[in-house]
Amino acid sequence: MAAVDTAINQPPSMALPGLGRALVMAGKLQQKAAEDIFRKAQSSRTSFIAELTGSGAVSAFDLAHTMSTAFAAPLLDLEAIDVQRLPKGLLDAKICATYRIVVLSKRNNRLIAATADPSDQEAAEKIKFSTQMGVDWVIAEYDKLSKLVEASNTTAAEAMESIIGDDFEFDEASTETTEDSEASVSEVEDAPVVKFLQKMLLDAFSMRASDLHFEPFEHTYRVRFRVDGELREIASPPVAIKDKLAARIKVISKLDISEKRVPQDGKMKLKIGPDRVIDFRVSTLPTMYGEKIVIRILDPSSAKLGIDALGYEAVEKERLLHAIQRPYGMVLVTGPTGSGKTVSLYTCLNILNKPGVNIATAEDPAEITLPGVNQVSMNDKAGMTFSVALKAFLRQDPDIIMVGEIRDLETADIAIKAAQTGHMVMSTLHTNDAPTTLTRMRNMGIAPFNIASSVILITAQRLARRLCVNCKTPADIPRETLLDAGFKEEDVDGSWTPYRPVGCSMCTNGYKGRVGVYQVMPISEEIQRIVLRDGSALEIAAQAEAEGVKSLRVSGLSKVKLGLTSLEEILGCTNV
Repeated sequence: MAAVDTAINQPPSMALPGLGRALVMAGKLQQKAAEDIFRKAQSSRTSFIAELTGSGAVSAFDLAHTMSTAFAAPLLDLEAIDVQRLPKGLLDAKICATYRIVVLSKRNNRLIAATADPSDQEAAEKIKFSTQMGVDWVIAEYDKLSKLVEASNTTAAEAMESIIGDDFEFDEASTETTEDSEASVSEVEDAPVVKFLQKMLLDAFSMRASDLHFEPFEHTYRVRFRVDGELREIASPPVAIKDKLAARIKVISKLDISEKRVPQDGKMKLKIGPDRVIDFRVSTLPTMYGEKIVIRILDPSSAKLGIDALGYEAVEKERLLHAIQRPYGMVLVTGPTGSGKTVSLYTCLNILNKPGVNIATAEDPAEITLPGVNQVSMNDKAGMTFSVALKAFLRQDPDIIMVGEIRDLETADIAIKAAQTGHMVMSTLHTNDAPTTLTRMRNMGIAPFNIASSVILITAQRLARRLCVNCKTPADIPRETLLDAGFKEEDVDGSWTPYRPVGCSMCTNGYKGRVGVYQVMPISEEIQRIVLRDGSALEIAAQAEAEGVKSLRVSGLSKVKLGLTSLEEILGCTNV
């Protein structure tokens, strides 16, 4: 400290600020270099410390350590500071921005504040005059300090504007509001929030995301997209916008914005360009720190891609097309949530959708609009359940019935009776593979005879991430590993090359898009006999394999041989 006082009291060749003199005495800067930087700062009307760190003469890291030693002040890493938890209103924001100061806390009649220049007496006097309190300095790196000052002094609206920019345009469609919500619309028509939501929706669509997750926490707010089956964090907007954003989403989804205690479901449409409208399904969930909102993108064009785009192999496609063309029977699609069951069913319906065919669907809710198909959304509160809808369908002379999901015995019984009385019935179940679907139906209470006489085909499916064709590279996988994964001896003859992901600017961690993995199992007479004698899923699986039906694992391994996906991806999404 004495060395610094001596340096400050010496008459230098020009009036350097205290920071410059301290750096010269510490040997971090030559006298002439300090004077040149000072002159440049004066001519450009910037601060000495900004010019100093900007020129690279002294790094922000070295400057902070030198100041901490010279002034005997503690050194603080600002990356450990949560801007949301800093005290508010203790010091005027203008002073903080001018002198690059962040108030950390208050102790008795003194402020604890972070600075990069503890020699700045003017800043200390301004603080004392403004607050009638003294200040104790903590040293921080100038670059980190500047970022924190800007973050702590930026309002939620300003932060949203900085994220969005001014060149954004996104037209809404079908955003009519109910009478209850009209009075509250003005409260949520906050321009930055509106633009931010529209930008997130458009970004999600352009990134081929399937879902958007808006998640509030105690001190943070997170936006994540599910791209190719994996969640990726996209933005961290100010936590202060969570209520306005939730209200905005509710208004355009026709939900009750005053109800925050129970989950709600809704839909909205946004227009992209003159001829493109995208549907979104909205789900709200009350959490400890606000409402988590998940928005699923429902692209109608996905149902019109055609069966070839789904990834069926030739034999599997032939089996499926043969089954759905039959005049009556039941076709079931099984798999976990997010495995593409809905798209598969809609693709089949699109193939069958002709002027001479009467098609009716019962869904919860109806996700993708198909012209020419009579679609009914379930509404349990109003009494519109799957079983009620199915009973009504049977009185309206349908040719094809699609049930979104068989959830209970009553729905299953009506669907099976429809399949037995001259109707083609399509539906979904949540099971691991095709053989276990039959035993699952038996456990629901359906008689074996009804199962055997109605179900004609079961498709189990998964979605695996597709390797990026631009950056995938051959993988050196040991022969033993390939055999353990399920390849046969004749498959590992070196005639094909496995690939692994790399990652480039055109993909996400080496993957781009997804490919379907299918187990298509027709119900043969022998499988019917196993069902009638109440056989196990293992017996059904063995018989299906004997009849040439590939398991999900084997079907996935064929995608590895074709170079469409990696072995790790197939091992992760299929069972042995």
